[in-house]
Amino acid sequence: MSAIHAIAELLDRDQRYKVEAYQFIREALAYAHDVLRMHESGLPDSDEARHISGQQLCEACRIYALDQYGYMARLVLNRWGLHSTGDFGELVYNLIDIEQMKKSDSDRREDFNDAYDFATAFEPQFTMTSSASDA
Repeated sequence: MSAIHAIAELLDRDQRYKVEAYQFIREALAYAHDVLRMHESGLPDSDEARHISGQQLCEACRIYALDQYGYMARLVLNRWGLHSTGDFGELVYNLIDIEQMKKSDSDRREDFNDAYDFATAFEPQFTMTSSASDA
């Protein structure tokens, strides 16, 4: 079965998430590897060397969403059915079930639970600085 057919069947079977959510999780995984360099460094290029944990993927999702959607990140993710980091785990394990992602022996769906609070993780981070004229 082709990847497109597998995704289509998955979307029929589990309607909690939009197709964009699955695309997002795949892009966030690539972002974690290529931009954030979260995978194990110093190891030969293998599946094990490229593996990242559920917690790392959750953090990559947060950073990638903020990078792509800015202040609208949480709203965009919510529209796709994503309301907690546990939803990232659901996406990953759905993709594992249709052989579009892999897991290691130590990976568990629960690794994604409560990585951070969606209500605050996508809020803008402001810092206050004083200028010389304020003194």
